[in-house]
This record gives sequence, C-alpha cells and structure tokens, in this order.
Amino acid sequence: MILDFTALTQLQPLFKLLSSGAHLNRLKDTELWLELENFQSHYESLFAALGFILVVDGRGFAYFKTELASSYTGKLTRRLALLIMLLFEYQADQGLHLFQFQQWRLDTSLLDHLWQQYFALFEAEEINSQKALKDILDSAARVGFLVSDDDVYYLLPAVHRYLDLFEELAQAERSEHIKEDLKEDIL
Repeated sequence: MILDFTALTQLQPLFKLLSSGAHLNRLKDTELWLELENFQSHYESLFAALGFILVVDGRGFAYFKTELASSYTGKLTRRLALLIMLLFEYQADQGLHLFQFQQWRLDTSLLDHLWQQYFALFEAEEINSQKALKDILDSAARVGFLVSDDDVYYLLPAVHRYLDLFEELAQAERSEHIKEDLKEDIL
C-alpha cells in the first residue's frame, strides 16, 4: 500500500493523542474520529510500520494496544476498574440500564453515594477520600474514558473496554462453577 501523507491531515494530533495512552472517542474527538474513519487502513498500516497496534472499536473509540504499562498506569487502571465496577453495580441497583452508561451524570451527589456505600472497598485500594475519587475521574478524563463538564462527569464509549473485561471475568467464573458442578455430579 502506498500512503499519501498529504491526505492524512490529522496525523500529528492523532498520533500525539494515541501515543500518550489516551483513547480517541467518536463523541468527544469528532474531527479526529472522522479522519480516522475515512483513512483507517492508511493509519493502521502507518502505525503498524512504526510498531503500534491501532485498535478501532465499532462502538466508537480507538487506542493503541500495548503490553507495556508503567506503575502509574497500572495503579490508575486498577483504581478506575474498581470505580467503574462499583458505579455499574450501584446504577444497576438503582434500576438503570447499564448499556446507557453514556447518559449517566456522575455528579457530586452520585459520588457521595458511591463513597458511602463502598467506603471499605475504596479504602482497601488506598482511595482514602472523595477528593481521591475525583482525582481518579480527572485522570480517566485525560486518557479518554470520561469527559468533564462543570464538575459533572460523563462516561465515554472507551468504557466498553472495562465492560468487556468484566464480562470476560464473569464468563470465566461461570465456566469454573460449571466445571466444579460437573465434578460433583461425577463423584
């Protein structure tokens, strides 16, 4: 494939965003998303030649897949995973549809409820204050999982990565229970 670099008008900002570890979101980064959508195979080829694996998810987000993680990103990932998991559990208990998560308002009131209900779990992860929760959300916004508007956060499509992981873990747990049940039946 011969690449016409003049056609890739958003190469620099797109590479800068993705190589920083952030996610590109269709809803937040519309101009970059359209560029990527229009020239996806070109960008995939170029980035692959540079040693990057571009993942474009049809649910509206893209990122560079990497196996490398710093201790900071690992800690942020763990804390964000916990916060998202607890948020989804709380919202499910409130009767909200989980796949409409992009419509949820994560405001001070909701964060207060999460803090009160899951204090022990947050404390176990060394999240010792509501300010620490807000810091996690701010960090998640910088890497494209959330968007902030006047101290109200909204989840972006990239959160599907966590949902996929939660589903994999649940599926593995169900499979393990089935194996144990079969063993008991045989014995």
